[in-house]
Amino acid sequence: MNATIKDIGREANVSYATVSRAFNNKYGVKPETRARILEVAKRLNYSPNGIARGLVNKRTKSIGLIIPDITNPYFPEVARGIEEGAKEQGYSVFLCNTNWEHDRQAQYIELLAEKRVDGLIIAPVSNAVDPAQERLFNSIPVVYVDRPPQNTQRSYVVIDNIRGGFIATRHLIEAGYRKIGFIGAVEQSMPVDERLEGFKLAMERYGLSIEDRYIKLGHFTQEAGTKLIREMIGGGDYPRAIFAENDLLALGVIEGVRSLGLAVPADVAVVGFDDIHFASFENVQLTTICQPKYEMGKAAVRILLEEISWKEHAARGGARNGQQADKKVMTACAEETENAAVSAETSGGRQVVVLEPELIVRKTSLIT
Repeated sequence: MNATIKDIGREANVSYATVSRAFNNKYGVKPETRARILEVAKRLNYSPNGIARGLVNKRTKSIGLIIPDITNPYFPEVARGIEEGAKEQGYSVFLCNTNWEHDRQAQYIELLAEKRVDGLIIAPVSNAVDPAQERLFNSIPVVYVDRPPQNTQRSYVVIDNIRGGFIATRHLIEAGYRKIGFIGAVEQSMPVDERLEGFKLAMERYGLSIEDRYIKLGHFTQEAGTKLIREMIGGGDYPRAIFAENDLLALGVIEGVRSLGLAVPADVAVVGFDDIHFASFENVQLTTICQPKYEMGKAAVRILLEEISWKEHAARGGARNGQQADKKVMTACAEETENAAVSAETSGGRQVVVLEPELIVRKTSLIT
């Protein structure tokens, strides 16, 4: 059985309160007494109960991370930035995967709150705001990453999806393509809507017609990309270039085109969005929009830890001072690392960070 503080107090012949003060470096404990207590704790292999200590200190040094799809290579890279940023500050991370299910997301939020995590980082399932969850968030700091709900008053870190969709489509237009389609996910979320908006803006800017039959929505999977492009090509009149709103869909599009005996990009060019690890594989070489995923995670956890500190400061009666979000972050999207532009603002204590997308040109969009 694990040793307790009471066991240590009994062995060291001191009170429970003295052991607690010694462990927390509080006043009132003589140096020789503290040394004796620590020696007994080491001899008894004492391991502090983090949950119990959190109840006393009102801080568990843990945060919850809720993401919608652990199988999508994009989200683990965001999670890596969050985990490493948290670890640097002595925090642990509880990871939860919702599998794009609203009910599971709600259950995880309640579970993590019950576990008394100090804060939450959420990549939500959709744009919808749950009033019950918003009320809960009044008592726990929350930062959204990748896709904030509409009209949220919480801090968030995102990429400029409209610009990303625009430059992806502009690249195809400047490469000589005129019949261009869009394939996206049906899940109602800000990234899908904004990337489609960027696609339409580019088509309009260059005077090209937007054909509804060239816009297809499905699930957020590689298999959906394959299915949708096969349906397009099977209809006879199909676009000669596709902007897929994420790389998994783009990989599916490539697979679907090749399965029908056609070539990428000779018959159908493809541009994705995210720059996941598979995009640079030799047999893929996907042109895509890079998101600084790791840096997005680091920015989100930095903001969350600031908000946790602000909450504790306010609990002690202090006023919350506005702080300016970072103006620069580093992105490892390109082979040569360079600064990515960042739009940042603060409003009523909320921090909003918008990262700049970057076009990575590879073989799937260039005819040589």
